[in-house]
Amino acid sequence: MTSSKAKKTRLITTAERPSREEAEAAVRVLLRWAGDDPAREGLIDTPARVVRSYEEFYAGYQVDPREILARTFSEVDGYDEMIVLKDIRFESYCEHHMVPIIGRAHVAYLPEHRVVGISKLARLVDAFAKRLQIQEKMTVQIADTLNEVLQPAGVGVILEAAHQCMSTRGVHKAGVTMVTSRMLGTFRTDPSTRREFLSIVGNPGVVAVSNT
Repeated sequence: MTSSKAKKTRLITTAERPSREEAEAAVRVLLRWAGDDPAREGLIDTPARVVRSYEEFYAGYQVDPREILARTFSEVDGYDEMIVLKDIRFESYCEHHMVPIIGRAHVAYLPEHRVVGISKLARLVDAFAKRLQIQEKMTVQIADTLNEVLQPAGVGVILEAAHQCMSTRGVHKAGVTMVTSRMLGTFRTDPSTRREFLSIVGNPGVVAVSNT
């Protein structure tokens, strides 16, 4: 199997996190910088709303992705064929501009002795999506975590996404889909396994992912 030697991203500790009051004050500063008055009626409650939204947008920082996969099942009557969960919709956020990345993930693995509940695969995607991200890193994180915890014969992950940092600013190119993949174990070494995975998920990148 291929093992990841990538440097792990450092996350701040709970003790290092600013208070809610500090976060709301920061939003008021941004509102003033944008040219508006945070004290006017329409914006008076906006800082609190933004902070609550951020708690949802970035909930992945409060989740240990490995714990999601901790409970596995070994009673599978010898099942050793590919397991694929495709078209997992995700919403992530560009770490360069803090705007949405909207896409779908296709996650597959070849079990050796253990399988995991399919909802856990979707939760694993969300655990990494609900953070500030770049798509390439997120693809690696999902694949490597699945590989490390389940230790299957192979893992395949493909992400397709539309980036609003490209469609709503900068070059303003809407309708563009970025596709990234990571193949580990037999998905990397066995062309037939890789072809089967690609056939199941159906030519990733051909169908555009909406920006909305």
